[in-house]
Amino acid sequence: MSCSMSNKPAVYVTRQLPAPGPSILSTYCHVTMNRSVKPISKAELLNNISEVDSIICMIGDNIDSEVITLAGKRLKLISCYSAGYDHVDIEAAKKKNIVVTNTPDILSNTTADLTFALIFAISRNVVKGDDCVRSGNWKFGWTPDLLLGHDVHGKVLGIVGLGEIGTKVGKRGKAFNMNVTYYSRVRKYQLESEFGFRYVEFDELLRESDIISIHVDLNKDTMHMFSLNELKKMKNSAILINTSRGRVVNEKDLTHALTNRLIGGAALDVFEEEPISKSNPLLKTSNTVLLPHLGSATHETRQRMAEMAANNVINFFRKTGPIHRVN
Repeated sequence: MSCSMSNKPAVYVTRQLPAPGPSILSTYCHVTMNRSVKPISKAELLNNISEVDSIICMIGDNIDSEVITLAGKRLKLISCYSAGYDHVDIEAAKKKNIVVTNTPDILSNTTADLTFALIFAISRNVVKGDDCVRSGNWKFGWTPDLLLGHDVHGKVLGIVGLGEIGTKVGKRGKAFNMNVTYYSRVRKYQLESEFGFRYVEFDELLRESDIISIHVDLNKDTMHMFSLNELKKMKNSAILINTSRGRVVNEKDLTHALTNRLIGGAALDVFEEEPISKSNPLLKTSNTVLLPHLGSATHETRQRMAEMAANNVINFFRKTGPIHRVN
C-alpha cells in the first residue's frame, strides 16, 4: 500500500506515543491513539485493529497468536516502541506475512547508564542513605560504621550477554577500573582485544563475579536462566543486576537466595510480572533495590524511540527509507 496523501494507511497506537512520533505519523497516516497510560484489554485491542494497516505497540501489550490471527486482513506491520519484542508472537506474524519492527540501539547507552546507577545504588547503600536522612534516622552526623557498603572499583563485573547494552556496560566498568568478564553465545574477540574484556564460561562467571549484570533477550534458552542452581554458585557477597527481562530470573528462587544470604543482594529494573504484585516477597527483602522498569526512561531516549517507531511505519509504506525489522 502506498502512503500517499490520497490513500493513507491507518495506524493504531496502543498507548500515548511521545513527540515527535504522533506528528510524524499524522503527516502520512490516519492515526488512532489510545490516550491512556494503562495497557488496553485484548478485546479492546482487537476492536481497534480490525481495520488498520499497522499497529504501534509497547512492552506490556500482549500481541500474541490470538491477536495476530484475529486481526484484520489489512494488518501488514507491527512496529514495537521498544528494543525488545518478546511481547509479540513473531512466528504467528510471519505466518500472516506481517512485518515486525523495533527500536534497537537507541536505548543502549541509556540502559547502560541505569545499570550503573543500580550498581552504585546497591553497592553504596544510596537508597538506604536517602531514606535514613528523610526518615529522621540520621542521629549522630558522621560515624565510622554508618551504612557501610562496598567499593565498585577493583571488583569483577560479570556481564551475561555482550550485545549492544552489555558492551556499553562493560566499557563503563572499565572506566571505573573494574575487571570485566563476560559470557555470551558468540565470543567477541574484537571487543576482548579493544577493551580488555575476558571471556569465561557461564559457570566460571557465576563463581568469580562480584557483580553480575544480565543483558540477554528473553527466549526459551534464557527463560529462568538464573534459578536456584545458578544463584548457589555465586559468591555469598555477589550482587545480581537485571535490566533485561524479568523472566530471565526465577523470582521465587531469587527471593530464597536473598533471604538466606546465598548472595549479597540484587538490583532489579524488571520483573516476571509487571507491575509487581503488592504481595511479592521481594518487597520484604532488605538487600535489594527495585525500580519500575526505567531502563530507557529519559526524555531524550523515549523521544528518539518514538521517532524511530513512527519512521518504521512511514518507511515501510512509502518504501523510502530503512526499517528495523526483526522477522
